[in-house]
Amino acid sequence: MINKIGIVGGGNIGGVLAAEIVSRRLARNVALVDVKGPDLAAGKCLDIAEAMPVYGSDVNIVGAKTYDILTGCDFVINTAGVPRAMRPDGTFPSREELLAINLQITDLVADGINEFAPGAFVISIANPLDAIVYRLFKKLKANPARIMGMAGVLDSARYKYFVATAAGVSVENVEAVVLGGHGDTMVPIRSACRIYGLPVEQFVDAKALDAIEDRTRNAGGEVVKLLGSGSAFVSPAISALEMVEAIAFDKKKIVPVCALLQGQYGVDGLFVGVPCILGKGGIEKIIEITLTPAEAEALKKSVDAVRKTCAEVDAAK
Repeated sequence: MINKIGIVGGGNIGGVLAAEIVSRRLARNVALVDVKGPDLAAGKCLDIAEAMPVYGSDVNIVGAKTYDILTGCDFVINTAGVPRAMRPDGTFPSREELLAINLQITDLVADGINEFAPGAFVISIANPLDAIVYRLFKKLKANPARIMGMAGVLDSARYKYFVATAAGVSVENVEAVVLGGHGDTMVPIRSACRIYGLPVEQFVDAKALDAIEDRTRNAGGEVVKLLGSGSAFVSPAISALEMVEAIAFDKKKIVPVCALLQGQYGVDGLFVGVPCILGKGGIEKIIEITLTPAEAEALKKSVDAVRKTCAEVDAAK
């Protein structure tokens, strides 16, 4: 069992994270921080605590508006940021349009982690994801093995679900991975997609796969549009805990992670979604997949989009 997990941001994702950690008995202590009033984090934690006799779980869960409750955390999961919401004209801001305000929030998060939990593993979910985890890395001056973004687990899960539905098989039979930035340029890797170890094309035709991969790239926006306000929250939270468990239990599990590339895939100094081995050291190895020429070109375009956004981050000092 993990000693302590901290969560920054008491919105929908933060609430699901806290409840799941308690129900799974994943940590002895949970700390939820949200600066919004009157006292959102404390209220959510009390609500979850009052369900513990039903869960059959004895976990110390506290919420506050100040970062000092993160003291002693083994993991900090960052969800803090302004979510995507529908405009009056029915359109939605892109993740990148949220960058300016969310960078300000991220800087406050980094200050809190630096002061109270400098040794924690950091998993960031806030959008625009690639840029926010890049900013955290710069501010925290963190070991790149111990800081990562949650994107690939979710994007790959969406790809798997859509493929399984089209093929009429269990989601457990599908293996799939999505590379690149967490946005409209992400790259579902068809050449690595398997159903029961067999090529996906044996079950789903090329035209249907084109539609599935397009839907995967736009899946976040699809949820946002249906909700009308806010964005996906259950699937991102569960995906982040997949990463926490892989590290905490030293699973050596291959997981798609937004990781700092240092020459892999021909990229240096950017956080990009790639498969990694997660274990007790955090990101223990980045795995390079052999891509088709079309996939390699698509990944290059996705990396270029991440690079552009990160340049905006650097300019916003």
